[in-house]
Amino acid sequence: MFTGIIEEIGQVVNIEKDNTNIHLDIKASIANQLKIDQSVSHNGVCLTVVSIDDSKKTYRVTAIDETLNKTNLGTLQVGDFLNLERGVQLNSRLDGHIVQGHVDQTATCIEAKEHDGSWTYRFEYNPKQQNVTIEKGSITINGVSLTVVDSEINAFSVAIIPYTFEHTTFRYLNKGDTVNLEFDVIGKYVKRLMGLKN
Repeated sequence: MFTGIIEEIGQVVNIEKDNTNIHLDIKASIANQLKIDQSVSHNGVCLTVVSIDDSKKTYRVTAIDETLNKTNLGTLQVGDFLNLERGVQLNSRLDGHIVQGHVDQTATCIEAKEHDGSWTYRFEYNPKQQNVTIEKGSITINGVSLTVVDSEINAFSVAIIPYTFEHTTFRYLNKGDTVNLEFDVIGKYVKRLMGLKN
């Protein structure tokens, strides 16, 4: 489980294809604090650490075909940056919201605006999966816990403060880019329960 509070921006330094899977080597200062089998969120995708190279400050994770088809990880190239977060510790504060690291679907950034010290981004997604947002509700975008500013059936906006802009990959995000979405888990259970009653 995660909180959506990003610890660090990592960088992809190597990509290896292995049949339909890919191995990603990530450079990050937290690499020497990790251990094999540990879960780390990469742009909101929970992946397992499979090896660590302390001398290079890198670690390796593997993304399988299922993950590549449902997230933006398949579009990564060497040099790209990722939002990283280690699993939440149960004795710490939950500063974001409950994030599972299971991406529901992707969305496209359709608008990115700067407002003299803050930024707004608007995203559009396929409504066929019936995922929903609500105004002032929680949403996870590329692993970042954010609050929905306005909500439509297939689109929503978020506002970004300077700290979030500087300490996440939002500073690299442009109109037309694809992002990973994880919708609020409580909302998903409510939607499912309501569907069972009909």
